[in-house]
Amino acid sequence: MRTISLAVVWLCLGLSLDALCLHGRRTETADGEGTEGSVRGEKLLKRVRRGWMWNQFFLQEEYTGSDYQYIGKLQSDQDHGNGLVKYILSGEGAGTIFVIDENNGDLHATRRLDREVKGFYILRATVANKRTGLKLEPETEFTVKLHDINDNEPHFSKELYTGSVPERSDIGTSVIQVTATDADDSMYGSSARLVYSISQGHPYFSVDPTTGVIRTALGPGDMDREQREHYQVVIEAKDMAGQRGGLTGTTAVNITLTDVNDNPPRFTQSIYQFRVPESAKSGTSVGRIVATDRDIGENAEMFFTIVSGDGMDMFDISTDKDTQDGVISVSKPLDFEKKPSYTVEIQVQNTQVDPRFMSAGSKDMATVRIGVEDVDEPPLFYKASYLMEVKEDAAVGVAMGSVSAMDPDGARSMVKYSIDRRTDMDRLFNVHPGNGSVFLLRTLDREESAWHNISVTATEFNNPRQSSHVPVYIRLLDINDNAPTFATIYETFVCERTKAGQRIQTVSAVDADEPSTGHKFFFSLAPEGTHRSNFTVRDNGDNTAGILTRRASYSRLHQSVHLVPVVITDGDYPMQSSTGTLTVRVCTCDREGNMELCNTEALSSSPGLSTGALIAILLCAIILLMIVVLFTALKRQRKQEPLIISKEDVRDNVVSYNDEGGGEEDTQAFDIGALRHPDAAAALEESAKQRRDIIPTDTLLYPPHRRPAPATSGLIMPPVSMASRDNGDVCEFINQRVLENDCNPTAPPYDSLATYAYEGAGSVAESLSSLGSASSEGEQDYHYLSDWGPRFRKLADLYGADDSDFS
Repeated sequence: MRTISLAVVWLCLGLSLDALCLHGRRTETADGEGTEGSVRGEKLLKRVRRGWMWNQFFLQEEYTGSDYQYIGKLQSDQDHGNGLVKYILSGEGAGTIFVIDENNGDLHATRRLDREVKGFYILRATVANKRTGLKLEPETEFTVKLHDINDNEPHFSKELYTGSVPERSDIGTSVIQVTATDADDSMYGSSARLVYSISQGHPYFSVDPTTGVIRTALGPGDMDREQREHYQVVIEAKDMAGQRGGLTGTTAVNITLTDVNDNPPRFTQSIYQFRVPESAKSGTSVGRIVATDRDIGENAEMFFTIVSGDGMDMFDISTDKDTQDGVISVSKPLDFEKKPSYTVEIQVQNTQVDPRFMSAGSKDMATVRIGVEDVDEPPLFYKASYLMEVKEDAAVGVAMGSVSAMDPDGARSMVKYSIDRRTDMDRLFNVHPGNGSVFLLRTLDREESAWHNISVTATEFNNPRQSSHVPVYIRLLDINDNAPTFATIYETFVCERTKAGQRIQTVSAVDADEPSTGHKFFFSLAPEGTHRSNFTVRDNGDNTAGILTRRASYSRLHQSVHLVPVVITDGDYPMQSSTGTLTVRVCTCDREGNMELCNTEALSSSPGLSTGALIAILLCAIILLMIVVLFTALKRQRKQEPLIISKEDVRDNVVSYNDEGGGEEDTQAFDIGALRHPDAAAALEESAKQRRDIIPTDTLLYPPHRRPAPATSGLIMPPVSMASRDNGDVCEFINQRVLENDCNPTAPPYDSLATYAYEGAGSVAESLSSLGSASSEGEQDYHYLSDWGPRFRKLADLYGADDSDFS
């Protein structure tokens, strides 16, 4: 075996360790003998060679020199010093952070490095021929590690810590732990070894130098929250194990002493005085007493109790949860005349007691004096309520009992009594205003109302505003004043073929009275029915009776209905009795005794429509008929045309009647002569112009022949020619009628339309009325209508045509 060694020297600045210089070894094997790992007896197939080998370089961080920082030298056995070998560097930071001299293999760092930013770099190196560029050695990877220096101070996890510890804690009680870290390398030197110390907070607290746990340094007597509650402690953390030259970091810790119940409550004064009116109701506040406690929160909660005094039963005390004050209140009615003042002893203590600091007897006492003030009180009844009894047959004016009240004040004012009529709307009772006796105003009936509840008022004479009320319960005692009656209306039947002594009905009775020993009824046949009776009554002794037959056969045709009078008597005093009638119908029955056929009266009670139902049906039919008639009348009225279709149409209107008159010979309907000769008909006008249904009270304002300026209201007068005498008569007549209508206020309707269609004698067309026309059937010439204008020409053609034209 032949071995050739090549040393690679590393230069490590600042280190004196020989182990930092690492030697590489290249081994050549000519044959396989004497080499571990080779197989004996086999021929050597190939040669393994390794030109260089190294692991890592070390470099100190934070280099402050001006030149490049030398790291070490790389050397290959292929480098014979002839300048033909070139060193090549690659990897992290190659060419920027790290550079290599390609001629001699010297490795340098070009800049200042920080281990806390990056602790190591991985690089690769190789050698190549400068001329050919071929690699002479395989690429080898190595590491450049940065050596740490103490360039980082310790840092706490929080800038400000907050902790608490109970007051009066023992020495060494843990409060809080602080933690600091150092970015320097803890595996190299003492740069990251920290020591804690306290720089502010002596002598109350201390800190463990290794763990940073803050503890109390004084005893329970010196750590009192009531004296000092808050503390601020400053803790230092120093690296280099606390040695000189190490770096320091600080933090502040705010520590609060929490409260414990180490102080009992104390009253602010030893004696309290209050006054309360005697009219104060139960629960009324009398006053507040104040106690203080130096503790806070639930440790300051307290409760008050009345432990002694003559007012223990008259007053209560409770604790206001918001203010922790003791509230004294009235528990029972007060009476100045009986006792004008009270004194009580009140105790206060905490609701929660800490036995480490206080005993169960840590409490305080105070005296409370309460004065009762006299007030004008209403009358006071001797009883809260009164119960009175009276028989229902008691006469009017009978006293049932009395009520009594008195003025509780020292003046002892007189009292008068009255009944609150809101509780006695029927005015059945009254009370004597002086002695309070309650008596009857009207007779009573227990069967209508067995109880009566009224309210009696007592009022002071001197001060009517002072009054009080008391309920009075009146119970009516029963007397036997009602006769028993049948429990229901009994109707039964008996078969025509039966047997004597057969029970056909069981009857019972009821009585409105309520005897104290219970009801007892007796049944018997009425004396008038004893003779010739077809039935008997058997008293069962249990307030019921059976109706039995006396004969074996009955005839429906001979007598279909039998009335059995039964006398019912009660067993009370005075004895009352009544007679009830049982209706028995005779019916035809089958062999089993079932009814088959009864008389008509019996059948009338068979199921069907009742009388009320029939009446309801009849009323509905009548109402329906009335609706139909009314609807027909309204429909017929709607079909009639009005006399004047429009209020604005004031022309002549044709009114059509469905009755046939007397023809043209009927001259009584309207006398046209009244218009032509008004003077001849004056007497007739004077007698007929007054309405028979209205008695005139006013006379005409103007004489008949006087013509004032026309001021018509609601009257339309046609134009009249004053040149014609006949027309003047008509004008005179119309003006007279207009005047009468304007001046007579008693002639309704006041707004009316008077139409006069007489055109006078001077009309070209003369009168169009048929009253003055001839009654002959001769032919008439209508061609003159063509002279009236184009409007009448069509009419002339129609009336002037012969009958043959239409055949």
